[in-house]
Amino acid sequence: MEIIPSDHPNILIGIRRIEYGDQTALFSSEVATLGRAVAKVRRQSGAARIIARTLLGQMGFPPTPIVKTRSGVPTWPAGIVGSMAHHDTAAAAAIVEKKSIVTLGIDIEPNEPLPKELVELIATPRERQVYESSLLSMRILFVLKEAVYKAYFPIYQNFLDFQDVEIDMDARLGRVAKSNCTFPLEIHTSKNVIGLAYLYRPH
Repeated sequence: MEIIPSDHPNILIGIRRIEYGDQTALFSSEVATLGRAVAKVRRQSGAARIIARTLLGQMGFPPTPIVKTRSGVPTWPAGIVGSMAHHDTAAAAAIVEKKSIVTLGIDIEPNEPLPKELVELIATPRERQVYESSLLSMRILFVLKEAVYKAYFPIYQNFLDFQDVEIDMDARLGRVAKSNCTFPLEIHTSKNVIGLAYLYRPH
């Protein structure tokens, strides 16, 4: 597992290649919430939880199940918020204490071009006007908007469309106008593109 340095000093981010047998890392209660998921999905879920439990261990937590609620939101130990993600070959997770951040979302995609037909689906008219085609053809906006959604949903319990989220790359912010909320963002690129979004706890 690789630790990705976060811009925020208290956020822990990990990434790991998905390996055969990762499904054996799942607790029985986690398997139960996956229903009839195929072996590939179980491997991906197991890999993400291996990362999450490793990060939790660095904060002093013993190995514990991370089960999903009916809405699909993972449940975390008391005082912790986190998020998990995966694509076909890699998984990622991020956690942080609730005392500084109220919600957190992560997404991961391979660092490959975005299918051209998806650009207009993902990028808003303003984003298509502001950003060069080289950026629009990458998966950066996609992972950032997915990360915003994962941070947004547990708080607002509303679904978001890609067009509901406006990404400001210069300010590193994701704005959801219909709820008047703004999420600080991080983007980490290597063989993968990792997007992170979070919301500070109000003082």
